[in-house]
Amino acid sequence: MSNDIGKQFIELTKYKHLDPSPQSQGVPLPPLELEVDPNTPLIDLPSPANLHIPAMDLRQAIEKRETIRTYSQTPLSLDEMAYLLWCTQGVKSLTDRPSTKRMVPSAGARHAFETWLLVNRVASLDPGLYRYLALSHQLARLPSEPNITGQLTTACLSQKHVMESAITFIWVAVVERMTWRYPGRGYRYLFLDAGHICQNLYLAAQQIDCGVCAIAAFDDDLVNEAIHVDGEKLFAVYLASLGKIPH
Repeated sequence: MSNDIGKQFIELTKYKHLDPSPQSQGVPLPPLELEVDPNTPLIDLPSPANLHIPAMDLRQAIEKRETIRTYSQTPLSLDEMAYLLWCTQGVKSLTDRPSTKRMVPSAGARHAFETWLLVNRVASLDPGLYRYLALSHQLARLPSEPNITGQLTTACLSQKHVMESAITFIWVAVVERMTWRYPGRGYRYLFLDAGHICQNLYLAAQQIDCGVCAIAAFDDDLVNEAIHVDGEKLFAVYLASLGKIPH
């Protein structure tokens, strides 16, 4: 493989190289959310309107933000988890296109990410693997290996803060949802959008005395295998461990 793969990516995703988009050719709009097996257990999350989260000045949140890799054993409440999910991928409204308006920006309002969650310590939730259903503000409990925490820790190059986290967020790109409008160049937008999501997590975490560590150092194939995505149409782009800050 060429050592100039990064340069090739930038060059070949310039507008002059792009093919016509599926959208321009009349291909139907991809679903706004991945389907869930009808037998999958669903968990209702507390409504965003009813969440009581301490207020924090935006400047204070920005100035306090730092990467934290050590967490206490204190579990998060379900309200706190719901708040973090709402701040990172919550749906404010649906448009007639249809598209979603969310708490983060996205190229062309494509919002091509789904949130997988490694849950270790959240009150009233069993440890394991979950997916956030943003349209209905619910959690889907997913099948996983008994040692999914160890499996994902290994996949993240044995970074122990994954093992010790209360939750590790895994943002999975649904490629078709982005490339339907932006072929080729849409891959750039996936990585940009992931940054928007993770920054919201960092800021929201400040309000609930949590620390975050964004994770880009991981074995792509092992992460995708652990969460049962194919690595091509669906693949993990970014992760972040999170837990209560020790005092």
